[in-house]
Amino acid sequence: MSESTGSRPALDLEAFPPSFAWGTATSAYQIEGAVAEDGRAPSIWDTFSRVPGAIDNGDHGDTACDHYHRWREDIALMKELGTDTYRLSVAWPRVVPGGDGPVNKAGLDFYDRLVDGLLDAGVTPSVTLYHWDLPQALQDRGGWTVRETAEHLAAYTTAVAERLGDRVTRWATLNEPLCSGWIGHLEGRMAPGLTDLTAAVRASYHLLLGHGLATQALRAAAPGARIGLVTNHSTVAPASDRPEDLAAAARMDGHTNRWWLDPVYGRGFPTDMRELYGVELPEKPGDAELIAAPLDWHGLNYYFPVTVADDPEGPVPYAREVRLPDVPRSGMDWQIDAGGLEALLLRLTEDYGVRELYVTENGSAFPDAVGPDGSVHDPERTGYLEQHLAACARAVRKGVPLAGYYAWSLLDNFEWAYGYDKRFGLVHVDYATQKRTVKTSGRRYADIIRAHRETTAG
Repeated sequence: MSESTGSRPALDLEAFPPSFAWGTATSAYQIEGAVAEDGRAPSIWDTFSRVPGAIDNGDHGDTACDHYHRWREDIALMKELGTDTYRLSVAWPRVVPGGDGPVNKAGLDFYDRLVDGLLDAGVTPSVTLYHWDLPQALQDRGGWTVRETAEHLAAYTTAVAERLGDRVTRWATLNEPLCSGWIGHLEGRMAPGLTDLTAAVRASYHLLLGHGLATQALRAAAPGARIGLVTNHSTVAPASDRPEDLAAAARMDGHTNRWWLDPVYGRGFPTDMRELYGVELPEKPGDAELIAAPLDWHGLNYYFPVTVADDPEGPVPYAREVRLPDVPRSGMDWQIDAGGLEALLLRLTEDYGVRELYVTENGSAFPDAVGPDGSVHDPERTGYLEQHLAACARAVRKGVPLAGYYAWSLLDNFEWAYGYDKRFGLVHVDYATQKRTVKTSGRRYADIIRAHRETTAG
């Protein structure tokens, strides 16, 4: 049975197995607020958001969506949408405020209540341990540029898993280490705001080492855990068939994709990229095996493709993104191409042998407005959702072991350096009143979930 309405693309819902997980995703700093309550200490994002000019409009996450106090209301929204799983992140500075040392019971208590509330509502929690909010205390001691931070991640992981591991089975160690490593340490557009290639390469290494150590810690503390890593990727195309542009595309692919996948799947850090960066990796015996510890699943975050031209005078990887004319774009000015999601799902399956995949983030920002009747009509986001779910179905038909899809995001939220102007939510948030309103796209997602269940029932 295909499901379609009017001019909407047909959705091959029969492609998805009956067990397919339909979810939404958020992250702690983007929605929780309560940054100084119940023992939470500052994170690098609390610090970075106070740097003049770092965040649009001078925004910060002090209150965000006030999810720390409104989580019951947000779980009710998940039930209203009909989702059966929710991807959240735990805030390291809420659980271990100093980064290492004493565990904050009040911080763990919050996640304990949240997990119980989800389970009571029939929503399966999927927990990400690190979604960029490093305790500032660790940044003051070198952050991800030093090995000790990876070791502290493992200790924090043990504390969380010992508390929640009896109820949470699906865990991710890191979210998008590319953003932490490259955008935070090389480009300076995310916390901690550095522009240092040596620091960035060292951070990238220690992030993946931290993933390996956290995987080891999870296996010990929660033997039934199903463990994954969440990475973000883009398809990369050359701007022309000139040899220079073809080489630039290969470098960008290494920078964006292979650097983060090859070592996790036992291939080591790519030789060509190591030579390009020219930075000695802080390797120790046994690290490669830790980083390549077997995983139960892999999470793909996908938003846009990139087209690049050679740029020998630019920054690493000496590839300049080319803006294509006459292509659809989101409110982030990102090119919209659902085919890129299909291509990356196939690549992870065929090139890396991933045996269980989730789309852990996929979504779009558009300038939403509340109508006179209080509704939020967002046809562009609805179309984006339909196109990308259709791409997922095509990938499944081609043999991709896709087990679930998490729409980004449940709520409009603090969109990092873009502040609150960029809205990704299926649910609109009025930040002045904290009123939640399900958008048309959220209603459409609920209809798709319901139709899939009807299609596969019996």
